[in-house]
Amino acid sequence: MALLLGGRGWLPPVAAIAQQPSRPHILYIMSDDQGWKDVGFHGSDIKTPNLDRLAQTGARLEQYYAHPMCTPSRAALLTGRYPHRYGLQTAVIPSAGTYGLATDEWLLPLALKEVGYKTAIVGKWHLGHSDRQYWPLQRGFDYQYGPILGEIDYFTHSAHGQVDWYRNNDLVNEEGYVTTLLGQDAVKLIEAHDPNTPLFLYLAFTAPHAPYQAPEEYLDQYQSILDPNRRAYAAMITAMDDQIGQVLDALDRQGMRENTLVVFQSDNGGPRSAKVTGEVDTSGGTIPADNGPFRDGKGSLYEGGTRVVALASWTGHIEPGSMVNQPMHIVDWYPTLAGLAGAASDPSKPLDGINIWSALTGGQIPYRDEVVYGIEPFRAAIRQGDWKLVWQVMLPSRVELFNLAQDPGEETNLADQHRGIVARLKRKVEALYQDAKFPLFIEEAVGAAKSVLFTSVATPEASEAIDNQP
Repeated sequence: MALLLGGRGWLPPVAAIAQQPSRPHILYIMSDDQGWKDVGFHGSDIKTPNLDRLAQTGARLEQYYAHPMCTPSRAALLTGRYPHRYGLQTAVIPSAGTYGLATDEWLLPLALKEVGYKTAIVGKWHLGHSDRQYWPLQRGFDYQYGPILGEIDYFTHSAHGQVDWYRNNDLVNEEGYVTTLLGQDAVKLIEAHDPNTPLFLYLAFTAPHAPYQAPEEYLDQYQSILDPNRRAYAAMITAMDDQIGQVLDALDRQGMRENTLVVFQSDNGGPRSAKVTGEVDTSGGTIPADNGPFRDGKGSLYEGGTRVVALASWTGHIEPGSMVNQPMHIVDWYPTLAGLAGAASDPSKPLDGINIWSALTGGQIPYRDEVVYGIEPFRAAIRQGDWKLVWQVMLPSRVELFNLAQDPGEETNLADQHRGIVARLKRKVEALYQDAKFPLFIEEAVGAAKSVLFTSVATPEASEAIDNQP
């Protein structure tokens, strides 16, 4: 009984089970650092006809949340668990990072494989690269193609002078624009797939993450945009949209489209500061992402960093042109997809997500009473109902309370007027932190600092050598 009750957060209600559709193919598309407004269906001047068509044939998810940076979001998707539970809640895994997503987490592709799915990742991984035990093929994917790190050059496929481009763990040297190569590979995979075998394809584009680079044919479509970063950023999104269209066409040709659930989202809000665009220096130009009415962007616990563009489309199951205006979180997809597939999670690792299938088909989300934006030693944010607490603990400390129904732009801090609500939400944050693992990013950074501070001598020559490191 305890196991049944503990798992109720991801199991569908009895009525939903009775109406459960046959298990679908799953195409999960993720963009990288895309602003909430930077799609046509949110009023952007950036051309996204294929994403707009998906929105017209499915549901726009207008209160959909991810984490404020990409490693935590990607980990949350594949585990169904908040990243503070396994130490990936802070920042991203840097190129020199030696840690990764804990190997005792039972990932979504593992669960889907157990019930007969073919599993593939085409695109960005960014959940551990220093040891192959962290790589996709070791974590439940049958097929892998693309970069393992978090950021690469779009034409050389390299980071810090080293090529980061793999197929099934083997380094691949090939020419081409990253976004185009990812789309083409996804098309080939679908064309070679037996439609009678359920497919889980995680298509994780690197676009439009910095560096802002695009082929001339796409830059030419935006000659009216004079700012070079904004022009390249717009071109990158349109190039990605074109490839999404090619992938959807491939599903049609294979007779798979009618039975494919398509999900699209950005991994976090678009960056609004050069400090969080990545490892390539973008401080010399404008930061082009647009998060619409929402405050701040990537790296921030405000809505601009965490409320992301998202949609879901499945012909005959999700009402065309519908809008879901209930809070959803990226952790919810694990139990939802597992439920549709008839897969099980690891009972020793309780899921934080809940099954949102009923909401996608016009009903209400069961059991949803809160959204966790992030739980870190120095800051946290949580939402219950319309109330959102943003709590910065490190000095200078700051406590903010917003009513998102009345103030989605988070302009008015109501903490002084509603101290009881603040106290209640703080207690919840404290309780959540009891189950948190200390951030691996900070552990490794402190360890690196100690190795320098206590094992070396700071002479002028040593400082010059450090400055000249690649």
